[in-house]
Amino acid sequence: MTLKDQIKIFFKGDILDDDEALKRYSTDASVFSVKPQIVLFPKDSEDIQNIVKFALEKKKEGKHISVTARGAGTCMSGGSLNDSIILDTTKYMSGVFVSQNEKEAVVLPGTFYRDLEKATLAKGLLMPAFTASKNICTVGGMVMNDSGGEKTLAYGKTGNYVKELKMVFSDGNEYTIKPLSKSELNEKTRKRNFEGLVYKKLAKLIEENSEKIKNAKPNVSKNSAGYFLWNVYREDGTFDLNKILVGSQGTLGIVTEITFSLVKEKKHSGLVVLFLKKLSDIPRVVNTVLPYKPESLESYDNHTIKTSLRFLPELVKQMKTKNTFSLIWSFVPEFFSMILNGLPKLVVLAEFASDSFDDVERRIKNLSRELSNSGIKNKIAHNEEETEKYWAIRRGSFNLLRKINRGLRTAPFIDDFIVRPEFLPEFLPKLESLLDKYKLKYTVAGHIGDGNFHIIPLMDIKNKESKKIIVELSLKVYDLVLEYKGSITAEHNDGIMRTPFLEKMYGKEIVALFKETKEIFDPENIFNPGKKVGDTKKYLSEHIINEV
Repeated sequence: MTLKDQIKIFFKGDILDDDEALKRYSTDASVFSVKPQIVLFPKDSEDIQNIVKFALEKKKEGKHISVTARGAGTCMSGGSLNDSIILDTTKYMSGVFVSQNEKEAVVLPGTFYRDLEKATLAKGLLMPAFTASKNICTVGGMVMNDSGGEKTLAYGKTGNYVKELKMVFSDGNEYTIKPLSKSELNEKTRKRNFEGLVYKKLAKLIEENSEKIKNAKPNVSKNSAGYFLWNVYREDGTFDLNKILVGSQGTLGIVTEITFSLVKEKKHSGLVVLFLKKLSDIPRVVNTVLPYKPESLESYDNHTIKTSLRFLPELVKQMKTKNTFSLIWSFVPEFFSMILNGLPKLVVLAEFASDSFDDVERRIKNLSRELSNSGIKNKIAHNEEETEKYWAIRRGSFNLLRKINRGLRTAPFIDDFIVRPEFLPEFLPKLESLLDKYKLKYTVAGHIGDGNFHIIPLMDIKNKESKKIIVELSLKVYDLVLEYKGSITAEHNDGIMRTPFLEKMYGKEIVALFKETKEIFDPENIFNPGKKVGDTKKYLSEHIINEV
């Protein structure tokens, strides 16, 4: 029997193994290509439980089989790629229930964030850890990457809002994961089932290595590298398994339901746009803006502006706005400014929000005045249309780059590092010097308030030299990041791209603890192999996509 015939016996959802489908699921938003054997669209949690039990049975027979859950395929590290079974949750496993009284939303993993946002905003609530790609990503992917975004500065990352998960573990059963008190943890560890063993072994691992684990936590505001062992025990002694499952990139189990806590949407917002002529102004700008308590402090560079203005109709089109002509017309001043004054090195967006209109107005006017007095050119966005055009460039640039560059492809391999903002004046010129040696075209956008930058080169991936550059430049950039005690990934996670560099970041002892963690949850290596542990630079190089 073929693999498809074997799965059809127990699987209710759709099954694809034709060449077109396998080719489509061989890539995501990363630079990698890995062809799966089969693509499944589970109807529900029961389908996922049954496919995991099937994989476990085949593994014990010595068969090469594994399972990778996939949402919208927007992963930039290759985290949603696998050479065996792909589970696409977007077709059937979507849906949102919002409780206004509880300020929470129960969501299925294949739900697009845009649909969650629509449902929560209808009740004046928000899950604020949304990404720049919020219109095209799913909540399951956000949880498994511990994604962040433009409001992370004020609200933190996705993991801050995960109250409860339902997960299928590698025994093929679904479990509800909640924070546990000390007595509840003791009760769990006494259970003689797979779940009990997971709790018992992980608690022991963390307790026996507590000092090492504590010291390993990167000293930056956000981090998606490795397993978050340092977050499992809270200061009050609560044991929260969700804290290690979030950001685990589908390597420890498959999420089937998420309960998010929500925040109240603020009624009024305002935007101050800053135009920096030199990168050395960054620390001064950050130190000036932060005391005013912005919700967002975002940035994009002159390369991003050039690309956006050059392909403006495409940018506006992907926004799906009703006022297309009006929005295009609003960019006319930027064209004239570019001609007369040249482009700024960096554009910074400082957004403020409050339930009080007067509070927002006071803060943006005072900030604008202080910036002007210190020689920083800036402007206040006076209406929704003006605000929208600046956010359009920040949110849409990567997706735009993926579509419009003929012969070149976006190559996100140094796309998500973070260093503390005070190091940026030294760090950024060194980084720029590194990039210039390779004569790459690239754009820079990021979360300037916490020192997290997304650098996206444009490359001819078919050129053999490109593979060499990806590995070589990654090493050099990550060395520079670690010299300044940063993290190689703040939001986008490890995947195929960064797993081989985790030992460089954490050292052998901590990586050994990551391997032990993986074995506790997934002793047969069923879930998304080669991510977080076990991947190599050779595998990375061999799976770089060879066609545009």
